Amino acid sequence: MTNESKLWGGRFSEKTAASVEAFTASIHYDSRLYRQDIAGSLAHAKMLVRQGLITAEEGEQIRNGLIEIRQEIEEGKFVFRPELEDIHMNIEKALVDRIGPAGARLHTARSRNDQINLDLRLYLREETDRLLDLLARVQHSFVMLAKRYLGAIMPGYTHLQRAQPVLVSHHMLAYYEMFGRDRERLRDCAKRINVLPLGAAALAGTGLPIDREFVAEELGFPAVSANSMDTVGDRDFAVEFVAVCTLIQLHLSRLSEELVLWSSTEFGFVELADSFCTGSSIMPQKKNPDIPELIRGKSGRVVGNLMSLITMLKGLPLTYNRDLQEDKEPVFDTLDTVSRGLAIIAELLAHMKFKTARLEDATQSGYMTATDLADYLVLKNVPFRQAHAIVGQTVAYCIKKNKELIELTLHELRQFSEAIDEDVFSVLTVRGSVDSRRSIGGTSILTVRQALEKAEKELEI
Repeated sequence: MTNESKLWGGRFSEKTAASVEAFTASIHYDSRLYRQDIAGSLAHAKMLVRQGLITAEEGEQIRNGLIEIRQEIEEGKFVFRPELEDIHMNIEKALVDRIGPAGARLHTARSRNDQINLDLRLYLREETDRLLDLLARVQHSFVMLAKRYLGAIMPGYTHLQRAQPVLVSHHMLAYYEMFGRDRERLRDCAKRINVLPLGAAALAGTGLPIDREFVAEELGFPAVSANSMDTVGDRDFAVEFVAVCTLIQLHLSRLSEELVLWSSTEFGFVELADSFCTGSSIMPQKKNPDIPELIRGKSGRVVGNLMSLITMLKGLPLTYNRDLQEDKEPVFDTLDTVSRGLAIIAELLAHMKFKTARLEDATQSGYMTATDLADYLVLKNVPFRQAHAIVGQTVAYCIKKNKELIELTLHELRQFSEAIDEDVFSVLTVRGSVDSRRSIGGTSILTVRQALEKAEKELEI
């Protein structure tokens, strides 16, 4: 191919080196933007006709040609040519070859700089909606588990040490809240994605009489970018999107870590369905939690993608620089990784079972009602710091005697504080501890029921 046949080749006298064509091509990954690229071109062409920059006949030719090209791509008949570099030039060259001079008018009043910005925004806008749906599915899984195991008690942990008893439902709704914040962040991120960049052209706007507001309305953008130089050099929206996805992935990883622990023999809290586990090639007895492990492992690549984007942008002068071509692979890989993780974890959770007997048994050791004894003393007018010391001494006694708090007699308890009376035993039970946590956000059955009702309303279950 001579440079004269490239769409930008008029200024060049030498053929582009094959190594340069291979190094600069992006069509092998940005071909996934074909629908967005064609949608933007259809709206742009309609605006050019409306503004008298091309004729209605030319606009119709362009429209029909683009629709045919889109159909060919969807049917797998379109041949992408690496020497044409990217999705824009592949489609435009095919259009020119198909309809002739009218196709060459399509690029009037735009640049690949604002065109790719548009394509990526359109793509992320769609994918944001898909991610929101996936997050809602994961939240729904937690709500269903919370309803199914309402009343079941398990140990709550700090420092991975048994700390206080909590409802299983309370633990599940903790993840509901976590992924709910992810949905909020995505919605907020979408506001900055949903801004029309087309019309900024290469960097300075255009001297031709275009109508950006019309294009924005055609493509469903509520806002138009305010500064052409900022527009073509802007990838903040992509960084923000990947940053939000990184938090989602980290939340998936935290959940996965608990599932790996809980499904181990040492914990034995949950049973993962056989269909979501794998075996060992040498140890016949093994049942491995590969899905959570892989999700946890894939967190590294998502964090790495965020670092790639940040590093790419950190030294770029305004406006467009070819470095920005490196934005798409981290975005695409992040989106693919996170969306697949969300989809499969929702399935896994739907088939997971808690071993309630084992959970309750695990709450019977570890002095997990120690805080309740301190609270009891506070209600008996003992200052909290003094109550804390008293309970600490009581626990030390229990360790020495190899007893749990609930196993102590009243006589044994009163040797540490005369404020302790017969009514203490009701607060030393695991169930009593859970039921006492009635403050907003607590683990009592009352507050958890209220949280469940709120979650079901939010998800419209």
